[in-house]
Amino acid sequence: MDPIRNPYTPGAGAPPPELAGRDELREQVRIALARNRIGRPAKSVLMVGLRGVGKTVLLDRMRDDAEASGIQTLRIEAPEGRSLPAILAPELRRELLRLSHNARAADLARRALRGLAGFAKALKVKYQDIEVGIDMEPEPGLADNGDLELDLQDLLEASGQAAREGGTALALFLDELQYVEEKELAALIVALHRTAQRRLPVVLVGAGLPQLRGRMGKAKSYAERLFDFPEVGPLTPDAAWIAIAKPAETEGVCFDEAALHRLIEQTQCYPYFLQEWGKHAWDVAQTSPITVADVERGSEVAIADLDASFFRVRFDRLTPTEKYYMRAMAELGPGPHRSGAIARVLGREVQSLAPIRSHLIAKGMVWSPSHGDTAFTVPLFDEFMLRVMPGQEWMQP
Repeated sequence: MDPIRNPYTPGAGAPPPELAGRDELREQVRIALARNRIGRPAKSVLMVGLRGVGKTVLLDRMRDDAEASGIQTLRIEAPEGRSLPAILAPELRRELLRLSHNARAADLARRALRGLAGFAKALKVKYQDIEVGIDMEPEPGLADNGDLELDLQDLLEASGQAAREGGTALALFLDELQYVEEKELAALIVALHRTAQRRLPVVLVGAGLPQLRGRMGKAKSYAERLFDFPEVGPLTPDAAWIAIAKPAETEGVCFDEAALHRLIEQTQCYPYFLQEWGKHAWDVAQTSPITVADVERGSEVAIADLDASFFRVRFDRLTPTEKYYMRAMAELGPGPHRSGAIARVLGREVQSLAPIRSHLIAKGMVWSPSHGDTAFTVPLFDEFMLRVMPGQEWMQP
């Protein structure tokens, strides 16, 4: 099999050759954006799901769909350690400059740019990571109070007015939202509430780990009325079949039916793993059709690659005590697990382990599906922990 023609694309945020099983969610976002654009009420959409389910890919495809329909978009990833103003300001500046070339929206877009200048200047001392150059003098009293909750409302309202005048909408596509600080999330929620009340065309389409739902509700109790929280999970077996079989068919290659069944079973239908297993099954196969034996041999390479990269990069971020905690979880299986059960494996009191669990949640390694439960945010991570910390030698003295 020609490795150059291999259609599968494992990688963080890499678009798959066939985006199967996500049409309904794409349509939900398309309708929300289109309604918002014409001044009709529509909730913003925050996708939640584990690592490897394709949230980033979906977010990028939705943004492409929005841009193709004439909607102005911002694309932001919220990394750990950066403030919301710092990541928002440069992208908003770019979109407002685009709007300023729209004859109908030019005056309001320039006003929003003056608001952005005041916003950045007023908050630069508080959020020292803000770096954005604005070639306009601030407008006194517009988004320049130095209070993020007040100023972000003014800024998005001014931006929404410009978008409405230009016959478009402003869609904020934010990835990894679980890393945004609670006070900053609260300010964003309040600002979006203001634009919704004014029927201004400003929409948030976000993505994050499952704990995002709880964090949004904690930041502002009315968040559930502003947002839809569709869950992005593994594909259905039928969609997983299409995601693997169709790209191969475009290259004149097919899988044995038994090989497809085995590949779907091993990947548990998670999109990232489908791409990883598909790539390696292709690379080890000599001819078409790709067989069960090819899938089994490719599986060994796929697991080794995941252990060296996808899993390892997350494992290496953990402290020794965090590794012990997650190894205890793996001892119990895929999960979710009760805090008491994890404590018993470690021979510790539940209360003494609470800080470790909190740090793991903050790092995005685990989440709490319900009170007292803990689950991995990375699929198949329990199996990796058993491989990387085998036997009983890992146990603390």
